[in-house]
Amino acid sequence: MTKSILIAGATGKTGRLLTQEIVDQGHKVTALVRESSDTSQLPDATTLRHADLTDLQPGVCNGADIVVFAAGSGGSTGSEMTDKVDRDGAMRLVDLAKEAGVERFVMLSSVGADQSNPSGDLAHYLKAKHDTDEHLKGSGLNYAILRPVALTDMTSGDVILGSEVDKTARASRSDVARVLARAATTGKYDGKALDMQSV
Repeated sequence: MTKSILIAGATGKTGRLLTQEIVDQGHKVTALVRESSDTSQLPDATTLRHADLTDLQPGVCNGADIVVFAAGSGGSTGSEMTDKVDRDGAMRLVDLAKEAGVERFVMLSSVGADQSNPSGDLAHYLKAKHDTDEHLKGSGLNYAILRPVALTDMTSGDVILGSEVDKTARASRSDVARVLARAATTGKYDGKALDMQSV
């Protein structure tokens, strides 16, 4: 059955691969993008919906069967943007998805986001992801959370999911996109928060 899938972060490296994957499966994709976003690499079949994750308006998820959050503030931004996009924007999108009655919400998170009090260089980012993941879990929505290890542009094809993941390994963006698409369209990972690596 064809689904209408809203993707936040569709113009990012992983998001573009995810969008292509879902379009190739025959589903309808709406990309949630800023007015200034470069959408030239998105598939022709993609519908655009303009919105800003730092200021999401009511109704932004209307018409979507499934919502995927694959956005990020980027590695070069400070803690303020991390909070605005990765935490507050994501939480707001969860709330709006619930208001719109979507079937499923899929969250691209990060390995280490299961910790409530992370440490190290990525502590602020991981805390934001942790808080968002917990918000999604408590939302009442059908959800799946994917927590890949460090991302790479390498090609792979095989993945490990769950407790056997080597947290020092790498995850191919194409593999991440494929697993996110599977989570969104099949419900195979509903109710789960899974670490992920490529092999």
